[in-house]
Amino acid sequence: MKTLIKNSHVLTMDAKRTEYPDGYVIIEDTRILEIGPYDQLLQSESSFDEVIDAHQTIAIPGMVNTHTHIGMIPFRSLGDDYPDRLRRFLFPLETACMTKELAYYSGKYAIAEMQLAGITTFADMYYFEDALAQATDEMKSRAILGETIVDFPSCDASTAHGGIEYAEKFIPKWLDHELITPAVAPHAPNTNDPEALKAAAALAEKYGVPMTMHVAEMDYEMKHFKELHNATPIEFLQSIGVLSPRFIAAHCIHLSAQDLQILKQEGVGVAHCIGANTKSAKGVARVKDMQEMSIPVGLGTDGPSSGNTLDLFTQMKLVANFHKTTLQDRTAFPASDIVAMATIEGAKVLNMSHEIGSLEIGKKADIVLVETKSVNMFPIFDPYAALVYAANASNVQDVFISGAAVIRDKELVHHDLTVLRSNLSSEMIPFSKKARELA
Repeated sequence: MKTLIKNSHVLTMDAKRTEYPDGYVIIEDTRILEIGPYDQLLQSESSFDEVIDAHQTIAIPGMVNTHTHIGMIPFRSLGDDYPDRLRRFLFPLETACMTKELAYYSGKYAIAEMQLAGITTFADMYYFEDALAQATDEMKSRAILGETIVDFPSCDASTAHGGIEYAEKFIPKWLDHELITPAVAPHAPNTNDPEALKAAAALAEKYGVPMTMHVAEMDYEMKHFKELHNATPIEFLQSIGVLSPRFIAAHCIHLSAQDLQILKQEGVGVAHCIGANTKSAKGVARVKDMQEMSIPVGLGTDGPSSGNTLDLFTQMKLVANFHKTTLQDRTAFPASDIVAMATIEGAKVLNMSHEIGSLEIGKKADIVLVETKSVNMFPIFDPYAALVYAANASNVQDVFISGAAVIRDKELVHHDLTVLRSNLSSEMIPFSKKARELA
């Protein structure tokens, strides 16, 4: 299958930030075969199986969501303004009501939302991850999926740290999948003991898969490690030998200068969840410092209950607004750098930049076409600025994952959103009743 996308303003997000104002991309099967200015296209259009006239669009690499929890759609808008929401609502409801079926239908709905917003790759941490892998496979998205490991019995484990045993079965099952990369996902340093964290790291090492965890996110997490170990969570994790280039650290709000040096030294990537972090008043991470030290930083939505939306357009705006204000520097985060965080830098965090994150010959054809016909997208002097400051998820027109269309003309290709919502709504009935009781 050979497809030509023509007449788009192509932002490659390669190392030189090459762009083609009137560009083309040739897809052959799953990969990018050719890319360049349209007036240099040598092949006849009749030689292609499909020709897509992408006039009045901006072509970008598929967006990369470096941290989320796709099973948590049922929690969206629940207790958003309550203190200690995690322990008052989330943990109790997950234990009482979360099932494999609910996670599955939530996962399909969440992936649909991400695809409609131009996200082609995501990293997930949740329960019933095998069901979420099945949902991901059916939705044809690219993902890193990790079963949560936590120090108390959970909805899919009868014992503390049961996620380790789950992961031991889950990882081999999905290890050779074309789009899915299984992972190990301890919840946080303060919700796992050192032995469980070491066991999780050993499992990741054994299978050569990622390990992801919430780190340096909570005030009480910082206090816990200061009092118990006279260390930061980052220092503690290094001391027990679990940090490595395969480690994806989510949040990293509270970092010392020494923590930054450790992340750099160990090759750790950071998932920056600006929306969830500021909504919950936890703080603004030291992203500029990380970037200046060449620590990979990508964007994450967090779960749909924490950040509420599963799109990176929202995150890009929040990065600009919060970081520029915090640093009191309008020039601190140029729009092109923020788009990079949503694409190639996110791919680097997930150790997938050799395959995705930029539009380059030989890479997987994960491509998003953002339309510029809508009222909010005119005029455009700077396409990067248009994407960061003006665009929203509704401007996503077409999405390709490994060369296959999953979104065409702002609609799901293989699924009906109404059906996905209806299925999830039906499965949520017991959950919703319990949620109202807690509220």
